[in-house]
Amino acid sequence: MSDKPSYLGLLNAVSLAESDAYCYLTEWASLTKDPDVRRVLLTVAAREGEHGMTFAKRINELGYELLQRPNDNLEKKLAIVRSDCSDLEKLEALGYGRGSDAEDKPDLFDDFFRDHSIDVRTGEMLGRYIAEERDTGRLLRACYQCLRDAADAEADANGASRQESKAAKATARRLTAIEAKVDQLCAAIEDLGKIVRSETVASCSLTPMTP
Repeated sequence: MSDKPSYLGLLNAVSLAESDAYCYLTEWASLTKDPDVRRVLLTVAAREGEHGMTFAKRINELGYELLQRPNDNLEKKLAIVRSDCSDLEKLEALGYGRGSDAEDKPDLFDDFFRDHSIDVRTGEMLGRYIAEERDTGRLLRACYQCLRDAADAEADANGASRQESKAAKATARRLTAIEAKVDQLCAAIEDLGKIVRSETVASCSLTPMTP
């Protein structure tokens, strides 16, 4: 091409971002103990890795090379996925717990085709990329919601268990108090019995009066 494409920067940015995503999602998938989370992460990572290479290839086809840029964001995301946080906390930290499934709301991809100079082959590539990215968003939000629901259910169960424990302890305290009162009553009855027996013995030992 004689003129540098105006959308070359977009292709470069997408390629770098997708390659980074492949890196930290693959790392995360190797660490999670949840097979369902692992399956989602590997699906998404495969897409991201393909996008990164496809966009780099297209840049090369247009007569240019992928331009690497300094990026501290990857190390931060790697630190998150390598941490001891739960999968739910990692999704939240990486921003995958936010957003909406509403199809009619604008997203960051809506402006991609404002550049009317995009050639057909690049346009086809971008269209497939956008469709897959939107589906990826749905997959990750669904994964997040499943983990969120499970965590909420566990919290509710733990709360109910704590309430049952409190009720059991209160019942135990009441039973202990009742047992103490019964013991006191039994002791009082025993003391009374001793007094009655003593009085009976004393009355039997008295010498009867003669008329």
